[in-house]
Amino acid sequence: MVAGTHSQWPLDRSHRWQALALMLGMAVMIGLLGGLVWAGRYTSTEAQDAIIDSVRVRVVADQVAYLIRDAEAMAYDQLRGQRPAREPKAQLRQALTLLGELQDMVGTDPALQAWMEALQITVRARQRSVETSLQLAAEGKAHAGLQHLTQAQVVFPMDPDLRGLTRTIEQWVANVRTDARVTRQRRQILLLCAAMQLVLLISIVVLAWRQASRRSQAEWRLQQAERHSRQILQTVREPIILLDGQLRVLQINAAFCDIYGIDAGRATGQPLAVLGNGVWEDAALLERLSQVLDRDRELWDHELNQQLPDGALRCVIVNARRMLHSDQQAPTLLLTVSDITSRALAERQVRELNRQLESKVALVSDINRELEAFTYSISHDLRAPLRHVSRFAERLGSHLDGRGDDLSRHYIEVILSASRRMAELIEDLLVFSRLGRGTLRSQPVEMQRLVEDVRELLQSDEPARKVLWQIADLPVVQGDESMLRTVWQNLLGNAVKYSAPKEQPCIEVTVHDNGRGEHVFCVRDNGTGFDMRYVNKLFGVFQRLHRASEFSGNGIGLASVQRIVARHGGQVWAEGEPGVGAAFFFSLPIAEARAMQREQ
Repeated sequence: MVAGTHSQWPLDRSHRWQALALMLGMAVMIGLLGGLVWAGRYTSTEAQDAIIDSVRVRVVADQVAYLIRDAEAMAYDQLRGQRPAREPKAQLRQALTLLGELQDMVGTDPALQAWMEALQITVRARQRSVETSLQLAAEGKAHAGLQHLTQAQVVFPMDPDLRGLTRTIEQWVANVRTDARVTRQRRQILLLCAAMQLVLLISIVVLAWRQASRRSQAEWRLQQAERHSRQILQTVREPIILLDGQLRVLQINAAFCDIYGIDAGRATGQPLAVLGNGVWEDAALLERLSQVLDRDRELWDHELNQQLPDGALRCVIVNARRMLHSDQQAPTLLLTVSDITSRALAERQVRELNRQLESKVALVSDINRELEAFTYSISHDLRAPLRHVSRFAERLGSHLDGRGDDLSRHYIEVILSASRRMAELIEDLLVFSRLGRGTLRSQPVEMQRLVEDVRELLQSDEPARKVLWQIADLPVVQGDESMLRTVWQNLLGNAVKYSAPKEQPCIEVTVHDNGRGEHVFCVRDNGTGFDMRYVNKLFGVFQRLHRASEFSGNGIGLASVQRIVARHGGQVWAEGEPGVGAAFFFSLPIAEARAMQREQ
């Protein structure tokens, strides 16, 4: 705005002459700058040409040395009776040609001329030694030629001359560079002075026109930034307060005032400890805040219980860090407050629920252990009386020895049959109880081998029966081999037993992946089947869907299967139709190792 106003002012005669003088001075400065740049360019070109010539001299000298050594190497090959790749004399001629060019390139510098003459003497001496050795070889004196060639290399070494020439060239180049650098530095100083004068002339005018405008714009931007920061501070819903080095209020937002019932106009300058009827008068917190100011530490998630002026109890988290206030050099403290009362209450409720859940889990575990121990104890204690009943019934039969009537013998047979049946039930109950208490011995188990073993065992029990077996390729799983063998014995045994009425029994064993990380095994038969209305009774202890007179059994097998599969982290279910057949499924996790570790 100020600059725009100045640009519209009319210029009087004095101002015009001043402007013309200023423009003339600027033109002179620009011309001086151009002349200095052109002179510097010419000096730099001369230095670059000198450096390029020195590089050429070194390259040609190295080529001369290379051609002489190459000619000597070919002469060595010829003296030893080998055919060289090229003619030595051609290499010598090329070396002498390059030597002449090198002489022209060196110029009139005395030091370079001295080293050039020494190099010429050495090169021509080495040339003559090669020619002499070749002439001796032609005369049949190859050994003398080798000695002559070797002696010439010792007497006339080229490396000292090349190094001396190189050092002289490098010194000459260094002198040229030094002169160019001195000239360039002088030119740069003049150029810098002229540029500074020109910049100074331009800056005086520009700065005078724009100084007021920039100052007003900076002040306006600063006011806008402070106003925006205050608006943001007041808009934030989280309570925020800015404190000075003595923990007195510098700024405070509306959220802080609303929660603690503070008048923002009266809070400025008051100590933090007196705000909110003394809810901040906590010695430990004030000490931590002082450390944040003094040692530039940060306070993170400091939990604090406060009773607000309205009587409500609140749990808050306090965060604080040191910062610099815009109008003060001393450090200030930015403090934020987060109300976590609802979260703390929820955490306490979760902890209480977890405690109750753990208590109930422990109670259920104790009840299960007591139930299994009770089952085992009852089954074990029933064995002794049962053995007495069976033994005395046998003795009674032996005592009668044909003297009793048919009714007496029938009673004795009923007692013995019932005793044997009871013994089987007790034994199966003990096995079922041990399935829940035994430790899983996890290892890789070949399901294919287990199924084949069980099939052979079942066929050996009834070799006359012809059963059609269809067994798919089964995978290797991780589990307890003994328990999994029991699973297959029960499932395949039931399939053989309930398919006996069929003329052509057929038993199929398959497996598939259910897409949820589990193998699903299936045992399907074409036997008597069952009604799906009673499927929930299949896996209960002592639950049977057929009479004992139709099919033998005690109702423990499928319950054992369910318990074993459950301990391996799987599930068991069944499908069936009366007169058509039944299918029993069980799943095992593909990553069984984790399930075994959790079980153990």
